Amino acid sequence: MASKDLSAPVTHTEPDIPSGAKIFRTVPYAFILPELIFGCWVWILIAATTVYFPMLQGWVMYVSLSSFLFSLMFLLCYLFGFHRNSDSWKVVDSLYHGATAIFYMSAAVLQANATIRSETEVLAQYIPLYYQINVAASFFAFITALLYILHAFSIYYH
Repeated sequence: MASKDLSAPVTHTEPDIPSGAKIFRTVPYAFILPELIFGCWVWILIAATTVYFPMLQGWVMYVSLSSFLFSLMFLLCYLFGFHRNSDSWKVVDSLYHGATAIFYMSAAVLQANATIRSETEVLAQYIPLYYQINVAASFFAFITALLYILHAFSIYYH
């Protein structure tokens, strides 16, 4: 005769959206920290120059700074577990990173345009310094756009 005190074994499933330090070891969410670091370099490098092309580099600054702040908020939400493993967070994360990837790609192209134009339209004494800083900002902008694209696709296919 079976005992009534025995309960069925309970299986523990790992949550789809990790919390705490586990986000740094999970593929879609591990991209957040490099996005923050490379994105921070973009706006630091732009801010280090005299902005000769305000329409171009203004958009780059807006995209990089707002993306940095929103990604930092996402990182903190994931670290402290505010998402509570809700499926709507996956949708919000995918939409945010998809839109930000498009914005960052446009900002990277505009920064590359500002870099090309800085060879000829900047005062001669500032060309070597500003050109090198603009090249570095363009490089980091394209790397950051690639990271946002990878994050968006990996969360979509995850």
